Parts: sequence; C-alpha cells; structure tokens
Amino acid sequence: MIYAENILLCIAIPLAVSLLFIRGEVRRYLAAFLLGMGVCLISAYISGFLNLATGMGDNDTSVFLSPVVEELMKLLPLLFFLFLFSPKERTLTTLAVAVGAGFATFENCCYILTQGAESLPYILIRGMAVGVMHIVSVLALSIWLIAAKRLRVLSFPAVVSGLSLAMIFHALYNLLVSESGVSTVIGYLMPLLTALALYLLYRRLPRFDEA
Repeated sequence: MIYAENILLCIAIPLAVSLLFIRGEVRRYLAAFLLGMGVCLISAYISGFLNLATGMGDNDTSVFLSPVVEELMKLLPLLFFLFLFSPKERTLTTLAVAVGAGFATFENCCYILTQGAESLPYILIRGMAVGVMHIVSVLALSIWLIAAKRLRVLSFPAVVSGLSLAMIFHALYNLLVSESGVSTVIGYLMPLLTALALYLLYRRLPRFDEA
C-alpha cells in the first residue's frame, strides 16, 4: 500500500514553488503538468470507488471503467481553458500535452513504488507505452476540439464524439496489454505509432502555430 496523496505532495511542492520564478509558456506548461498529476489522483479515487461499487475485477475495471474516468477527467481542464480563456491553438495543445505528461508521470511514480523498478526493460516499455498513451490521447482530443472550433461545429455532440474516440483508444490499449503475447506487443506499439502520426500531422499544419 502506498499513500498517493503524500507522493503527490512530495513531487508537487517543489514544482509549485518554482512557478513563482518562471513566466510565460513555461509557467503555463508547468501549471498544467501539476494539474495533470492532480487529475491522475482524482481519477484513481473515482476508478477505485467504482471498482468497489460495481464489484468488477481489476482487469475489467482497467478496460471498462478507467478509460472512461481518466479521459473524461483529462478533458475537463481542456474545456475549462478553451471556453473560459479562449487560448491560442498552440497554447491549448501545449496545455493538453502537459496535462497528459503530468498524469502519466504521477501514475508511473505510483506504479514503480508499488511494483518495484527491478526490471529496467519493463520500466522503459511502460514509460514509452502507457506514459505516451496518456499524452497522445489528450493531445488528439485537443486537436479534435481545435478542428471542431475551426469548422464552427464545436458543440456537445462534437465534444462527446472526440471524447469517445479517446476512451476507445485508451480501452483498446488496456485490453491489448492485459494478456501476454502478440496482443501485448501491438498494445505497446500503439501509443508510439500514434505519437508519430500526430507529430507528422502537427508539422504539416503550419497555420496551427499561428492561430
């Protein structure tokens, strides 16, 4: 058993203090990174509660419940920034990446403390797989929101459809890695290939940085 709240405080306090001495986009990124860690903790609380309330096993929870909770919680900060502050497109994607990175970092820290870090190859795989998965899912969601806004179709159905795709992607990853074998390899490769595709898309949209 670990005390996730204590771990969060230990990591977050130095980062929060550093916010006093930095400005601009770096400050926004770090603030969103801290927010991502907090979102991770709240998501764990909600998923744990639903696990106990429904009586599902850990595997079923990771496939059917956790993707819904986690992607929804990562979406909320984006909607808050988008509708309250109307940020530039590049700023929104930066915030999305930071939220995903904070979420993945805190989740990996808790995982290492509970499972150990003896196997370096597995730790590297986890960082490049589940860590990247949290980033690309929320980044893709931010790009979806930006595209919907450009096309003037940003509405509740548009948000729900983008969120649904992120949930499906997350659930599919969890399902593939839940069993050893070829499916696990495919699951580990999914986030990296998706990250590469998003990177290429990002570079092919020069106006994206100017908006």
